[in-house]
Amino acid sequence: MSASAREFDIVLFGATGFVGRLTARHLAAEAPDGVRIALAGRSQSRLEDLARGLGSQAAGWPLLVVDATNPDAVADLARRAHVVVTTVGPYVKYGAPLAAACAEAGTHYCDLTGEVLFVHRSIAANHETAKRTGARIVHACGFDSIPSDLGVMLTAQAAKADGADLGRTHLAVRSMKGGFSGGTIDSARVQVDELKADPTTRRIVGDPWALAEGPRPGRDRTVASATGATASGSSGSGASGPAAMLAKLAKASPVKRDADNGHFTGPFVMAAFNTRIVARSASLLGYGEGFRYVEYSDYGSGPAGAVAAGMTSVALGAGLAGMAFGPTRSLLDRVLPKPGEGPSEEAQAAGRFRMEVTGEATNGARYRTTVAAPYDPGYSGTAVMLGQAALALLEDGNALPDAAGVLTPATAIGMPLVERLREHKFMLDTVRLPG
Repeated sequence: MSASAREFDIVLFGATGFVGRLTARHLAAEAPDGVRIALAGRSQSRLEDLARGLGSQAAGWPLLVVDATNPDAVADLARRAHVVVTTVGPYVKYGAPLAAACAEAGTHYCDLTGEVLFVHRSIAANHETAKRTGARIVHACGFDSIPSDLGVMLTAQAAKADGADLGRTHLAVRSMKGGFSGGTIDSARVQVDELKADPTTRRIVGDPWALAEGPRPGRDRTVASATGATASGSSGSGASGPAAMLAKLAKASPVKRDADNGHFTGPFVMAAFNTRIVARSASLLGYGEGFRYVEYSDYGSGPAGAVAAGMTSVALGAGLAGMAFGPTRSLLDRVLPKPGEGPSEEAQAAGRFRMEVTGEATNGARYRTTVAAPYDPGYSGTAVMLGQAALALLEDGNALPDAAGVLTPATAIGMPLVERLREHKFMLDTVRLPG
């Protein structure tokens, strides 16, 4: 696909939302001269306000008023762009027309979804079309799920360089400071509503390999359940069905001791989605038949670590289950962040995260990849990841993997994105552990 054949190189859709504005700011600062960028959203006045605040770098960027629910409008948008970047969620509610339009138009696409149901439906609806047109439909290009996906990819590459496949692999969140956006919370609300309305969706959300393609590694359900829940655990009926399943997903990483450092570990709120994106990458890239994957958070040592891990496990399970129950849902809606809300620049500047992916390979070796950055993971860090994913899709051409379809960051962009993030203060380093 020739970039010159399209009116725009990149269209940022949802540019006036909180993360959309951060992404627009990143593109204004980092996009090379001559890249033709347009900002799209529902409100002309809000787009104009945003453009005025971006400074001279964005002078002359076209402003496009587009309704995400209008298939004709989003199809026209897709045909005009080389790459479409969208922050418009919840994606299961608003994202399907744009993803389908990009697949049909041969337009590269990236988003910030953390919704298993949306990605599952996108694969079913768009994968073969995008393979035919050459489009890369790349879901989960923010903190959901670039650190996990690229971290495991690098670990698998290190094992393969030594002639081995990956086996049991885990990601530990060693430290994290920052928040989750109102949009992320709203996506969780909508997915809960989907689970309540249609019991068949519970099996999809509960299946660790729901997003995998073709032959799937790790078919042993006893081990595969470490990624979130077993298929049988996703069943249920009545009002308690989705609440029970969500609570099980939240607590799928039980409180225990980390063999690496002796710290107490517990659930990582994003594991139920991240692990499924990694499973899709594993199936497409071939990490090995013995590949198993789990994510958890490190809560520290001693009694304080044990208490923190236990309380987080209970709170996370109760919070997700509470979204499925009317009275508690109303209470949570009052206190949780709303779409479009976010922290101050000062709070974002204090953000950071550090994760470690540790994999055991079939040659007996162990490898560790550290993924870290001095950014608020859900806001400024996500804006960097999304913006650089879009620029990689636009500029990196033959360096990208030879792939098309509904993909993941690792399978669609891979090492070019790793190198770009390293240039923006991300650490993505792999070592072979001694012994």
